[in-house]
Amino acid sequence: MSALNLAQALIKIKSISPDDGGCFKLLEPELVSLGFGIEKIKELNCETLLAKFGTKGKIFCYLGHTDVVPSGPEEEWSSHPFEANVIDGELIGRGAADMKGSVAAFIEALKNFLPNCPEPDFQIWVMLTSNEEGEPQDGKINTLINALAAKNEIIDYCLVGEASSSDRVGDVLRVGRRGSLSGNLKLLGKQGHVAYPQKVLSPILEIGPVIAELRDVEWDQGNEYFDPTSFQISNIESGTGATNVVPGHLNMLFNFRFSPESSHASLKQRVISVLNKSKCEFEIEWTLNAEPYLTQKTNLLQIIQKALLAVNQKEAVVDNGGGTSDGRWVAPSGAEVIELGPINQTIHQIDEKISLADLELLTKIYHQILVETQIAAS
Repeated sequence: MSALNLAQALIKIKSISPDDGGCFKLLEPELVSLGFGIEKIKELNCETLLAKFGTKGKIFCYLGHTDVVPSGPEEEWSSHPFEANVIDGELIGRGAADMKGSVAAFIEALKNFLPNCPEPDFQIWVMLTSNEEGEPQDGKINTLINALAAKNEIIDYCLVGEASSSDRVGDVLRVGRRGSLSGNLKLLGKQGHVAYPQKVLSPILEIGPVIAELRDVEWDQGNEYFDPTSFQISNIESGTGATNVVPGHLNMLFNFRFSPESSHASLKQRVISVLNKSKCEFEIEWTLNAEPYLTQKTNLLQIIQKALLAVNQKEAVVDNGGGTSDGRWVAPSGAEVIELGPINQTIHQIDEKISLADLELLTKIYHQILVETQIAAS
């Protein structure tokens, strides 16, 4: 199948995290026909497909995912989110840009590369997960990465196909990400009648000064590679629904995106010091979603910039913005991790899309990266 046909076939599979939905079954024969050996690993509800080609040289891994977020109201789409229709030169559907289009483009690039270089001087892996978008309790690829490291199978170069580009495919590379630390706060007050304030302790009133102080803290100033650490609140829940009852507790979900200038331990300590000023007792459940990582001037960056210069006649801007990706699991092993994928304008939105021209351009870029990797390895 061509990149377009493969992308359409993948989009038609409703693979909501952590359900692969049959994407691996579709992709496996494509990779086997190219000479890849296939391993499939399942942890909890997360499935991972690991395809390996070659046994010599450095390991070049393309890291991607087949799962998607829910479509939202299907009636609001201009074309059904799981029909993968092409309208005015654009492929529309959930996962078109994040990241079934990328997966299809890389497999097409392999089809163009391997016939001309059947015995490359580096190993090629394709690692795909069914739970990049979903929750950690369903399983993540870090278990596989750790198991491979225990067998001394260490990825050298990791190309992540996330939607990194801004205005033109290949104009931005993500070479690092801030860390992510989430907190689930329960503030414990005392429930009672609103007419007797001396007998109650309102967690709603107590959380106000806490939020104000946390909002105004300068956690750090970032550095030359990373924006400063930021704090955001995503959910607050309290109250009984009655107008004459002061609630006894409040729940608040919050998140830090933190630079290497702060540690998750220091952030926890500073939050607790603010909460200690409240009259309420409290409980916090912490989740460290990711540590910050950075791939600086390295071999992989040089390889990709050469490929972009050859295809786009221009190198990319290096950036570390955005959310997290599965690159966070690979980076701690020492791999050079860089994200390069479609334009990031419609991911997770109604009418997610990738233009046919961009799909073709991404395929050319991925192919040239393989060519440049072979040149560097030979």
